[in-house]
Amino acid sequence: MKIWTSEHIFNHPWETVTKAAMQKYPNPMNPSVVGVDVLDRSVDTQGRLHSKRLLSTEWGLPSIVKSIIGNTRSCTYIQEHSVVDPEAKTFELQSANITFTNMVSVDERLIYRPHPEDPEKTILTQEALISVKGVSLSSYLEGVMASTISTNASKGREAMEWVIRKLNAEIEELAATARGTMRTPMAAAVTEK
Repeated sequence: MKIWTSEHIFNHPWETVTKAAMQKYPNPMNPSVVGVDVLDRSVDTQGRLHSKRLLSTEWGLPSIVKSIIGNTRSCTYIQEHSVVDPEAKTFELQSANITFTNMVSVDERLIYRPHPEDPEKTILTQEALISVKGVSLSSYLEGVMASTISTNASKGREAMEWVIRKLNAEIEELAATARGTMRTPMAAAVTEK
């Protein structure tokens, strides 16, 4: 088993980062995620939002991996469960592959929380447990997968920034439209006098 960990600080408040994380896919940085289906979403008695989603991914598997697993199928599925706690200001996301589990398991956990010293920033801690079973070179393959997860985590952070820029642009556009709508009736009232 290989354990991969990472920590990243976003220069955005927790609420902004949480909204972006919920709307992360699709994005141009992670084109391998080809589908996201919400399986269940509910709010518990403590006001926490629970979401269960199924992510469909298309991976271009290296030929060595294809030969080891004996499969050319590149569509994999990941089950994701997240809990947003607005009171505690935490967003915890756990995911696990549900394809190829007899050979490979990747259990990932992400936690977003406000930076303890600066509420305008958010800390993301990430952890992945990688286990390759029943094949030779399993330790090597676990290392390759950890490297891939690290690269994908970097792309994921870029995607979050992209989503935040997109959300901010939408808000600005709505605000500009609202300002224009508010000026129009006033301008008409002034010209009528």
